Amino acid sequence: MPIQKILIANRGEIACRVIRTAKKMGIKTVAVYSDADANALHVREADEAVHIGPAPSSQSYIVIDKILDAIRKTGADAVHPGYGFLSENPLFAAALEKEGVTFIGPPVGAIQAMGDKITSKKIAAEAGVSTVPGHMGLIEDADEAVRISASIGYPVMIKASAGGGGKGMRIAWNDAEAREGFQSSKNEAKSSFGDDRIFIEKFVTEPRHIEIQVLGDKFGNCLYLGERECSIQRRNQKVIEEAPSPFLDEATRRAMGEQAVALAKAVGYHSAGTVEFIVDGKANRFYFLEMNTRLQVEHPVTELVTGIDLVEQMIRVASGEKLSLTQADVKLNGWAIESRLYAEDPFRNFLPSIGRLSRYRPPVEGVQADGTVVRNDTGVYEGGEISMYYDPMIAKLCTWGETRAVAIDAMAAALNDFQVEGIGHNLPFLSAVMGQERFRSGRLTTAYIAEEFPEGFSGVAPDAASSRKLAAIAAVVNARVQVRATQISGTIGNHARVVGRDWVVKLGDDAHAISLSGTAEAEIVTFAEGGESVTVAGSWHPGQTHAHFVLNGERLGVKVDLIGSAIRLRLNGMDVAARVRSPRVADLAKLMPVKLPPDTSKMLLCPMPGVITSVAVKPGDTVEAGQTLATVEAMKMENVLKAERRGVVKRVAASAGQSLAVDEMIMEFE
Repeated sequence: MPIQKILIANRGEIACRVIRTAKKMGIKTVAVYSDADANALHVREADEAVHIGPAPSSQSYIVIDKILDAIRKTGADAVHPGYGFLSENPLFAAALEKEGVTFIGPPVGAIQAMGDKITSKKIAAEAGVSTVPGHMGLIEDADEAVRISASIGYPVMIKASAGGGGKGMRIAWNDAEAREGFQSSKNEAKSSFGDDRIFIEKFVTEPRHIEIQVLGDKFGNCLYLGERECSIQRRNQKVIEEAPSPFLDEATRRAMGEQAVALAKAVGYHSAGTVEFIVDGKANRFYFLEMNTRLQVEHPVTELVTGIDLVEQMIRVASGEKLSLTQADVKLNGWAIESRLYAEDPFRNFLPSIGRLSRYRPPVEGVQADGTVVRNDTGVYEGGEISMYYDPMIAKLCTWGETRAVAIDAMAAALNDFQVEGIGHNLPFLSAVMGQERFRSGRLTTAYIAEEFPEGFSGVAPDAASSRKLAAIAAVVNARVQVRATQISGTIGNHARVVGRDWVVKLGDDAHAISLSGTAEAEIVTFAEGGESVTVAGSWHPGQTHAHFVLNGERLGVKVDLIGSAIRLRLNGMDVAARVRSPRVADLAKLMPVKLPPDTSKMLLCPMPGVITSVAVKPGDTVEAGQTLATVEAMKMENVLKAERRGVVKRVAASAGQSLAVDEMIMEFE
């Protein structure tokens, strides 16, 4: 019998994603929501919504009885779990089966077999799938974790058996890191999944993270839909994904796909699922990592290159339909890139950020004028709140092009057009990656971010060519602001205010003397040094926060904000404050003193909004460099704060259980 009403046991963008396909299929939808999500987008978009409890997911989204109550209240005959929360919980799937409600996912046995990372590796080995060396048994305590790690050989990966999404995962390079990582992984695993079992495996150096999308029905048919490259990760959490992989050849793709299908068939799998592999970039060998018995966050890139709606297929399979396609029907067309927009501040080592989205304006979706495609999966809206209780992902921005280079260029343009204000976010970082030669050439590993940004991300410094482009745009923006001012002020007597044509544009340490000519529709900016002229066209006017400028035929999407006397311009990961002055004022500005920032070197400040879970020192204690001072939990991640140098604790201002804002003091040193 066809499914009539689907309850989505999830929130955010994935709930909105499922609702979109259900509506297309003519199926009613039910949203569930916590106190924090009362005004969430998925609640607005569903046909019905049921409140299920307080903000913490442990009291709402992962409480099976509350989901079952919502099903009974609404008469939903099917549940889509999305990803995370209860999506890989066999007890939930079994409870739905007992209730007579269709689970839009795999059978309970497959979830039990593959959802447990330890069991799945044993089954994979028995099925002839290549696996990573490691200890698959349960580990009782930190001492045993250290012994096992040393016997495997460092580096090792410490992982939660029930884990996913980078939660409960640590890399250890020595005994001390293995001991600390074991405890942190257990804590995160218990908090996120209610299951603190841990296992350890060898960490493959120079690895690529490549996964195979599988799809099966209840009649034994199973096929693979190509691969996704997910190597660019931060804290073991994927940041940028693409399909297909720039690394795989057809023979390796087929071998990985066939092994993935064999594993799925070994556990009687149906629905959509993903088999993840670690691929040795040097030896071109691949090893089974885990199987995710659910829809993946990065599934849109597979949909874009195959033309297959995975959520629709999951619903049809759950309804008892046979797959309407065979392996021979699966064709990979073009290239797709996904950038995950996170509420994380890249300038603060990607620490979580919360608050109100004072501006949220994604790029225009759909087929673009050049034939590329833009897609944005999101669960937020302008004016909405980013909560500290859930995953920090705001949106998944995807682009498609006929080639990888075209898809990357489309992504760079889409990121430039994406406006987000009110919180810290990683848009500048994503833009920076799109412009890197290493990324564009496809030389990826899971250590990409650590290797390319060893000192953290501090923005993109404009090169000489970019500095001139930004200076030209700033000059035109300033001219339009000045003209606007004359229109407001009018004339004094018989004299109208005249806007000058000679200016000095200051960008950081660069100063560009320029002159303006041409028309308002096409300003000509001439640089005194070298005599170069740039024609700048664009429809920007005061009050707009984004505009497209065309510089000598090159189209650039630029974020523009007027902040005091400065013009803030953001483009391709660059963020500059341009000051446009008359030549005389520019000369006087050189004489102004520089204001120094306050000294916070003797304070430990909370690097993100979060809850202090523990304070490890007290006033009067002498601490050494590297010693743990406190632990902060934010957005389901545990962050250990350590001393940067030797010192004596003067005062402890925060205690365990206390919620702190960013930069709020935790302790002070003598």
